[in-house]
Amino acid sequence: MSSLASSLIPAAFVLIWASGFVAARYVAPYAEPLAFVALRLALVAVVLAGIAFVLRARWPRSRAGWRDGMVAGVLMQGIYVAGVFWSVHRGLPAGIAALVGSLQPLLTAAVSQPLLGERVGPRRWAGIGLGFVGTGLVLGPKLGAVDAAGIPPAALAVSLAAMLAMTAGTLWQKRKGAGADLVTNACLQFVGGTAFAVPLALVAGETHLDPSLPLGLGMAWSVLVNSVGGILLLLALIRRGAVAGVASLLFLVPPVSAVIAYLMFGETLTPIQIAGMAVAAGGVGLASGPQTRSTR
Repeated sequence: MSSLASSLIPAAFVLIWASGFVAARYVAPYAEPLAFVALRLALVAVVLAGIAFVLRARWPRSRAGWRDGMVAGVLMQGIYVAGVFWSVHRGLPAGIAALVGSLQPLLTAAVSQPLLGERVGPRRWAGIGLGFVGTGLVLGPKLGAVDAAGIPPAALAVSLAAMLAMTAGTLWQKRKGAGADLVTNACLQFVGGTAFAVPLALVAGETHLDPSLPLGLGMAWSVLVNSVGGILLLLALIRRGAVAGVASLLFLVPPVSAVIAYLMFGETLTPIQIAGMAVAAGGVGLASGPQTRSTR
């Protein structure tokens, strides 16, 4: 692979991640969110199982290994993805949903010291503070507003809860899944997410899917590009030791999502919100950069 292609992989990963929030907005008129998420997670699990079979990937040898992967999946795939799709379906702009999701590495960094024993340096604390200040600037002006650019409080609350679940899943994965095979662990995560999302959709009575071309395109993109493509790109990055590049680029996800949502759906942000997004992006970038103190 050429050096140019290697340098483009992290950017492609960010674009794929950003498009996931837009996909939630795109399929909203054609499917109830929980029904869409349940089917999407099940299809991804099947595709990843096939990839694992072809690659002869290593599956866990203990019940604990299977359990740990599926618990992470309930948190990181089931609750998080369902929460994002539900909140966007209920009127949360895609760029705002992406911004809330980008708080996850900040929150993970903030709690890693008491929960994981990681030493958090001044630079990371400064980035965490900056990130939350920027988020306040984005959310404050439009929280509860009734116009088209408003932020519905219920949708925001669900999105925040989803981000908390993603944080918990990340911490669980750090503790329990460090030595797991990436492909089979990802498959187990989607199995766990499916096991959560299917009953949730049935209990909530959200089972409607409109068999249409837009829904098919949205599902294909979500399954093959957002999920499977993202995993394969991550594999390529890990093999080339470029995971740090992904971490440093993730702060671009909210503005990229906002730009795509503007081009596709006309979603707009006020000047204060745009400035707040830039502040939040800088905070995430600062917190994700090289730290002056090492972990214990």
